[in-house]
Amino acid sequence: MADSQRTSEPTNFVHQDEIWKAHVKVEKDLAKVWPNKWGFLTETYKEYERESLKLKEEARMKLPHHLAARPPTPPEKNIHVSRSPSVPQTTQAFIGWRSAHSHLQLEKYGTVHHGRRSFLKELGWPLDACS
Repeated sequence: MADSQRTSEPTNFVHQDEIWKAHVKVEKDLAKVWPNKWGFLTETYKEYERESLKLKEEARMKLPHHLAARPPTPPEKNIHVSRSPSVPQTTQAFIGWRSAHSHLQLEKYGTVHHGRRSFLKELGWPLDACS
């Protein structure tokens, strides 16, 4: 409510400009003083970086050969893609045309049987024990 009343008052652009100039001057002055006051932090950070690189190199050297990272296995070794059957002539035959062939089905390892058991039956409780 107070904001709607303030918009009716005239804005003094010269005063707003003076406030902006003061803010910029303070920023510039603080930027000149910062290295003398807080510059030690940059040296501490550079020292920390050097130390961490040294520790990483030591850890890399001490790593036994059986824990070293192996190169990735090429996907061609495990993934075998067989030829697709010919594309059907009609759109009705196009629906499910690949799943009709047993070697192209998505369920290669049988149907999924997760979630078929009851927690209450495993505990030997009656089915209405939890409501």
